[in-house]
Amino acid sequence: MENDFAISAESVSAGYGRRVVIRNVTVTIRRGEFWFLIGPNGEGKTTFLRAVLGVLPHREGRVRFGPDIGGHTSIGFVPQRCDLNPALPTTVREFVLLGLVGLRATRDEEEKRLSRALEKVALGGMEDRDYWSLSGGQRQRCLVARALVRQPKIILLDEPTNGLDLAAEEGLVHALVQLNRDEGLIVLFVTHFIALAARHASHIALFHGGSVTAGARDRVLTPEILERAYGIPVSVTTEPSGAVSVQVPGGGQA
Repeated sequence: MENDFAISAESVSAGYGRRVVIRNVTVTIRRGEFWFLIGPNGEGKTTFLRAVLGVLPHREGRVRFGPDIGGHTSIGFVPQRCDLNPALPTTVREFVLLGLVGLRATRDEEEKRLSRALEKVALGGMEDRDYWSLSGGQRQRCLVARALVRQPKIILLDEPTNGLDLAAEEGLVHALVQLNRDEGLIVLFVTHFIALAARHASHIALFHGGSVTAGARDRVLTPEILERAYGIPVSVTTEPSGAVSVQVPGGGQA
């Protein structure tokens, strides 16, 4: 159907100064999908997110939102790292409620949204804790809660698991998977880890050479497409247990 989309990026080109990073990128994202954006460094994953957010004007093409999405106010964003001054004393409540900037809400509504967002990331009851006393994994979940407090229909995450240990990574991704499955939250998740994408994605956008190969996970994560993007043989294997491994030359994993 013509309007059966949440985000439609049509022939988008964008970059910085004179440098064009992505060129003629077309991706259609529909309700209920969980997208992972992967690819080598500098190939346009974050640039694409910024174009969708509207903070980076695209030079060509257009980005449209579906009729029931509501535009940028329905998007939550999780940056790569906390953008708050660590010398500033901040409670979890204060940090998460920063996500409501630009929205109108009563005090009661703020508290309801705060409680719901913290529960969704397994930080319920921690609103009065010092943000800087939390572990790295907990702070990353606070970043997600700051996006969720807007009650978005779409959430964009730029490498949110960087620097996390395996348990913290799994906890964060599990929370997003549950929100996607239970509430239909549309997720766009940037990562360098192909195995993470292979385990959890419904769809993949693989950025390479300024362009993108996008579609259902198993149609994109083929040895031919991966080798074309990364320049080396890459294979994705799913075990009977559901575990996923990604093999690269020399016995390494990605």
